[in-house]
Amino acid sequence: MAKRTVLCIIGTRPEVIKMAPLIRRLQNTEWARCVVLATAQHRELLDQMILRFNIHVEYDLNLMSKNQTLSELAAQAILGISEVITKTRADVVLAQGDTTSVFAAALASFYNNVPFGHVEAGLRTNNLQHPFPEEGTRQMIARISKWHFAPTLRASSQLINEGIDEASIYVTGNTGIDTLVETMSSLHLDTEPVSTKKTLLLTVHRRESFGKPLCDIFEAIKILVERYPDLHVMYPVHPNPNILLPVKQFLANHPRINLLPPQDYFQFLDLMRQSYLILTDSGGVQEEAPTMKKPVLVLRNTTERPESVEAGISKVIGTNRDDIIRETSLLLDSFAAYSAMRTEDSPYGDGHASMRIVEILSRHFRSTPQTRNKSS
Repeated sequence: MAKRTVLCIIGTRPEVIKMAPLIRRLQNTEWARCVVLATAQHRELLDQMILRFNIHVEYDLNLMSKNQTLSELAAQAILGISEVITKTRADVVLAQGDTTSVFAAALASFYNNVPFGHVEAGLRTNNLQHPFPEEGTRQMIARISKWHFAPTLRASSQLINEGIDEASIYVTGNTGIDTLVETMSSLHLDTEPVSTKKTLLLTVHRRESFGKPLCDIFEAIKILVERYPDLHVMYPVHPNPNILLPVKQFLANHPRINLLPPQDYFQFLDLMRQSYLILTDSGGVQEEAPTMKKPVLVLRNTTERPESVEAGISKVIGTNRDDIIRETSLLLDSFAAYSAMRTEDSPYGDGHASMRIVEILSRHFRSTPQTRNKSS
């Protein structure tokens, strides 16, 4: 079989983490020429991960600029990705998630009549404002994707309910769990805390939390630390100015609140390993924590990852100050409540999602004649 060009798009830190095992598998096949394009939607955080996972980026659009709007970012990304699709004569484009970079990749593929494979398809809150703009983005992506690689049966069912052709949907598991399992094995990480002190890991970065919700979260954290003398907080602070200002107002200069710079993937996994409890608005953390047997309180009003909530591993508690204090206190005070939220099984995958995706693509290309002109 002639080699097929697979264009993989990455733009943010989570996208690198979840695309890395897929890129690596594609590079090790005989049939695929894997080309990586970075939009650099999150420049600094993206570069950390590219170096860590030793990913060779052939095309870097370097799109982000100060005070850039979503419309400007999307327009530039569509143009840049379209040019690379044409230049590389891509046979397929792959991207993961629900960022503007992924939407641009899907739309550029559609305009160029190149099949698009959506990794982590089918996640929904069914509320276009929560999260914004991600919920609208992923719904639009679904309409123009050729392949939908759903992480769970629930995600697959959501797509079917929206009228997506069932034959184009594949339940593969989550590629982020592939990376997690591989990393824990290679670094010999266990899942038990390294000390008996109660360490709370906090991560919060979503646009929907900016303003009062963020202030309420930070005020709750400060009250909890003052209430529990043995409680320590580890918080890798996102560099967004909308986060830095309230962090300084509420959390600075407390001896048991450790404000950290953004962590690379391996450092963050170690923080998760050491933690007793996790408070987060991160989708990736909601997926990873069950594998590490860490209870999660979700600092959002809804989640597109209900599988862990239904399994009792995580709980959506919102951003109200008193709710955060109450739910966190319950897990700090009651070992029975805490133990009930630990699990041996993850609903998000077994570490083989990337292998399944590559096999699906391989079967397709082996049975489909090459139609795009590859001549110089």
